[in-house]
Amino acid sequence: MSVKIHTIALLLLSVYLCCQLSAARRASRRRPCCVQVTSRNMSAEVVGETYREQAAGSPCVKAIIFHTNDGPLCADPIAQWVMDLAANMTKLILFIWM
Repeated sequence: MSVKIHTIALLLLSVYLCCQLSAARRASRRRPCCVQVTSRNMSAEVVGETYREQAAGSPCVKAIIFHTNDGPLCADPIAQWVMDLAANMTKLILFIWM
């Protein structure tokens, strides 16, 4: 009887660990979001021909995200330089598989 209990306990522990590992992998694939934006003209820093939009949702703020040599640039979507630059670029649409 104790062999059955140990086997069931080991099985439950294995399932629990697999679920925790799966959740950790999903969380690591998510991109960090912009929590603040700049309205200062940073167009000279932008590299590439793509951008992406971020919707507002706590703690994230509405932003246009450009690529720079130093990493992502979170820009104010209502700044004129952002609208002008984005109009000449391709919007990158990302699908997140969970």
